[in-house]
Formats: sequence, C-alpha cells, structure tokens
Amino acid sequence: MIHKEMSDIQWNTVATHLPKPAKTGRPGCNDRNTVNGILFVLTTGCRWADMPDRYGSKSTAHLRFSELQQKGIWKGILSGLIKSAHRQGKISLQKISIDSSSIAAKKGGTKQDMTGSRRS
Repeated sequence: MIHKEMSDIQWNTVATHLPKPAKTGRPGCNDRNTVNGILFVLTTGCRWADMPDRYGSKSTAHLRFSELQQKGIWKGILSGLIKSAHRQGKISLQKISIDSSSIAAKKGGTKQDMTGSRRS
C-alpha cells in the first residue's frame, strides 16, 4: 500500500485532538513527523523497526501510538474525521455494517450470535 503524508489541512484536523505537550522536561519530538511515521507503519504493514528514519525514533513512534491508543485519542480522531466528512457530504451514514459473526460475552456470561439467540 502507498503511504502519503498528511496535508496541512489533514494535520490541522488531527492536531486538534492531540494532548498539549508538557512544559517541563526536555523538548518533545515533532508530533506531525511522529504521527506520519505511525501512519506509515499502519498503512504499509511494516514492522516498527522498518519505519523510515525521516519519521524520527521508531521507539518514540511506537510509544506515542500506544499512549494515544490507551487514552482513546485515536477514537476521537476517527470520530472527528467521520463527522467532518459527513458534514461535507463525502460519506453517508444511512447504511452501516458490522463485520462480525459473534460477540464474546463478558466473563461468566453466554455468547449470543448476531440474531440474539444464545449459544453455549
């Protein structure tokens, strides 16, 4: 898959969701560069170790990816992008599909298939 770096408009949209950098300690890395590196790994399917040097430290990118995942930032970015695209008429939310044949029950519960019937 081909990776394209974010445009200024795309970056401005994503940047509004990122946490503000800490004002203490040593200066952080360039967020735009790091996010472009994360997107490179996710779109190409390469290993973190194979991320090009132009995106900075591989370990920093992986750590940042994990932190943003744990804080739910990626979900916020996706939600914001979907809302923006919907407002612009680029996507329609009238038909939505979930690709799953079963949903795991919480510990001690039973599984249900998509029709709602119980399975053991």
